[in-house]
Amino acid sequence: MSHAYDIAALRALIGSIKWEDNPILVKQKSRDFYWYSPVLKRELEAVTADVVVSPTSESEVATVLAAAYRLGIPVTARGGGTGNYGQAMPLTGGILMSLAEMNKVRSVQRGRVVCEPGALLGDVDKAAEAFGQELRMFPSTRATASIAGFVAGGSGGVGSITWGGLRDFGNVLRLRVMTLEAEPRALELTGEDLHKAVHAYGTNGVITEVEMPLTARYDWIDVIVGFDSFDAATAYALALGEQDGILKKLVTVVAGPTPHECFLRHRAFIPPGDSVVILMIAPHAIDAFAAFTRHYKDAQILLDSSRASPGTLAGLPPNYELTWNHTTLRALRVDPRITYLQVRYRDDGGPGLIKRIHDRYGPEVRGHLELIRFNGRIAFAGLPLVRFTTEARLNEIMSEHEAMGAMIFNPHRYTLEEGGMKQTDAIQLAFKRETDPRGLLNPGKMIAWENPNFDFSAGKNFLFPGLEARARAAGG
Repeated sequence: MSHAYDIAALRALIGSIKWEDNPILVKQKSRDFYWYSPVLKRELEAVTADVVVSPTSESEVATVLAAAYRLGIPVTARGGGTGNYGQAMPLTGGILMSLAEMNKVRSVQRGRVVCEPGALLGDVDKAAEAFGQELRMFPSTRATASIAGFVAGGSGGVGSITWGGLRDFGNVLRLRVMTLEAEPRALELTGEDLHKAVHAYGTNGVITEVEMPLTARYDWIDVIVGFDSFDAATAYALALGEQDGILKKLVTVVAGPTPHECFLRHRAFIPPGDSVVILMIAPHAIDAFAAFTRHYKDAQILLDSSRASPGTLAGLPPNYELTWNHTTLRALRVDPRITYLQVRYRDDGGPGLIKRIHDRYGPEVRGHLELIRFNGRIAFAGLPLVRFTTEARLNEIMSEHEAMGAMIFNPHRYTLEEGGMKQTDAIQLAFKRETDPRGLLNPGKMIAWENPNFDFSAGKNFLFPGLEARARAAGG
C-alpha cells in the first residue's frame, strides 16, 4: 500500500531521530492482535505505515509532530502493539510513532508511579515492587503491553475485580499529552479532563508521561477451582466476588470443555469437560478463601500454587495468562476458527441471562466471564468464544445477544464509536479540534471527526461515557 506523502522531506526535518523504512519491518510494527477478529483480519490486512519513527524524548516527539503538521502526514502512536481491534494500526499510512524507547520509570512514591509512555507494565510493577507496591490493574498482556498503550487502548483487566476500570475516577492520575500543531504543546490532564484521552486510541494527542495509582503488593496465589457445570462455576464466582473480605486480583470463569482443550500446560490438572474459576488470591486471605470454598460441595481445587511443588509449577504460565484475551489466544491456537465477543450483562438477573445465552448456543458460543467492579458493584463482563462460520452469522449472534438483554461492545470494529467503548460528544470533538486541528492523529478511528453529521445522542451504551454524559450523571 503506497501513500502520497513526502517522506524524504520528513526525514530532512526530523534529522537524527531513529527511523525505519524497511517495508517488512514497518508492516510488522503496523500490526496488533486485530487478527483475533476474522472481520478485521480481512479489513485491515493491507494496513501499513510508510515509516516507523522512534523518539527517545518529549522534545523528539514534538519535532516529529511539528514536521508531520507542516507536511500533512498522519501520525499513529504505538506502544507495545497488544491491542485487539486495530487501535494503533495506521489506516491511512504515514508515520507510525513507536514510543517503545521512551520506557523509563521516573519515580515511585507512596500510592503513585510516574513513567514514560513506553514503559512495559511488568517493568513498572518491578520498579514499584522495591517500594512494596504494584499497579492496581493490568491487561493479560502485562509482559509486553506499555503503560500508555494500556491507558489509550485498554479498559481494565486483572485487578478490575477490586478496582474497577480505567473509566473510573482515580484509576489514572495524570497524563501529559502532546498536541499535533505547527508548534506542539504539552498539556497536563488531570481529574475529569483525563477522560478526554483515556481509551481514545491516541486520536487527540500523543501521551508522553503517565502517572498511575499504586496499591499494596502481594505475592498472589494462583488457584484454579473446577466444577461439573458452567452454571455452578458462575454462581460460585459471583459469590466469591461479593466476599469483600477475601482479597483477590482475578476472578474468571471459563466454560468446559475449553479449559482442558485449550490450556495445554494445565491440561494434567483439569478434567475433560470441567468448567473452571481462575483466581489470584492474596496470601493472607487464602485460609478464608479455603473456608469459603468448602461450602461448595461441587467445587474441586485443581491447582493452588501455594501448596504445589516447584516441579508441578515449572513451565506453567501465571493464571492471568489464561484469562481476559489470553483465553481467546489459547483457544485460537487450538482452533483457528475461534473468535470472540465483548459483552456486558445486566446487573439485574445477570446469572439467569448468562445461563439462557449459554444454553442457547451450545458449542458455537462458549462461556467466558470476567468478574469486575462496575459502578461500585460486582458485575460480569463476557468475552465468550465464538466458533466463526460467516460474518452474517456473527452479526446475527450479536443481535440475538442484544435482543436477550445483553450489551455488545463489538470487537470486530476499529472505530471508537462502533466498538461501543468510547462515546464521542461535542466536548470530545472540541478537544480533538484543539489538539489536532488538521485531523492527522490516528485518522479513521473517530467517526465524529470524519462525519460532521454524526448523531451524538443515539441511544447506545458505552463503557466510556462522554464528558457530557458524565456531567449529566453528576447532576451538572
